[in-house]
Amino acid sequence: FFMMMLFKGVFASLAGPAPNYDMQKVLSTRSPKEASKMTGFVSIILLPIRYTMVIGLTVLALLYYKELDLSSANGTDFEKILPGAVNAFLPVGILGIVLTGLMGAFMGTFSGTLNAAQAYIVNDIYLKYVNPKASTKQIISMNYLTGVVVVAVGVILGFFAKDVNSILQWIVSGLYGGYIAANMLKWYWWRFNANGFFWGMISGIAGALVFSHFFSGIEFLFYFPLLFLISMAGCLIGTYTAPPTDAEVLKSFYRTVKPWGFWKPIDRLVKAEDTGFVENKRFKLDMFNVVLGIIAQLCLTVLPMFLILWMKLPLVITLATIGTIAFILKRTWWNKLEN
Repeated sequence: FFMMMLFKGVFASLAGPAPNYDMQKVLSTRSPKEASKMTGFVSIILLPIRYTMVIGLTVLALLYYKELDLSSANGTDFEKILPGAVNAFLPVGILGIVLTGLMGAFMGTFSGTLNAAQAYIVNDIYLKYVNPKASTKQIISMNYLTGVVVVAVGVILGFFAKDVNSILQWIVSGLYGGYIAANMLKWYWWRFNANGFFWGMISGIAGALVFSHFFSGIEFLFYFPLLFLISMAGCLIGTYTAPPTDAEVLKSFYRTVKPWGFWKPIDRLVKAEDTGFVENKRFKLDMFNVVLGIIAQLCLTVLPMFLILWMKLPLVITLATIGTIAFILKRTWWNKLEN
């Protein structure tokens, strides 16, 4: 289980920010340097606050388990722990603040995901294939219609979900298996194109839907390697059944982003035009920073747990680890950020 989580996490990270509110946060910054800082601060702010609430409510629920109504027709319903603990133990003022925060978090996720869906459908399908000469009024109307349809489909699908955990497992384990391959290759392989992206996504998502229907009772996380391979096959077949992306587009991307990976043909073209161009030579340093970042994120996750449980020695070790990593990253990452 741990190796499956690690395998999925590494490839999900290689795929970059998800094309929803994560990508919108990156695009809202003014430079690559600001984008890097914003991404770093997200973990620093999000993880301690999130897991302080998680461990706090979990401890309350465990201590006062018998006072919470967690029973259901199928036994104990663990998804009632959060609402039960919030309703039973938070005073009136704090309860309002917590509910406001939870609603704000929901609306942020909901609106960001909905906006991404509208952008994909309207820009990549409607304007490209259906009505390229659409007026502004037609585009706005199509955005409204797309939003209504996407929300309606989501609400309908919600009625078929058994519980929150099952649909969450399907999204983060099953569906990610189809999502990650296509989104990873776009950064690291020059030959990858829109056709490969489309068929990689379609094959992966179709596989996730089929697996969830015919192989019930198995953890979705264990489907991940197979779904990843299916999606990867779709990416490769789709890529080679269409011509490469225009060389000028690839050269512009390579000059701007300086990605790692399999870009030698484009590297030669760029250097033929600009002999002073220097490719990305920071792979080893970046990998070192990534390893430190992973350790720091894990420490930020367990820090509030040790604090709430008042486990003094682990708390001190965690704080010392975070301080040491912050000191190193200040010199190996922060000071070396480029615009």
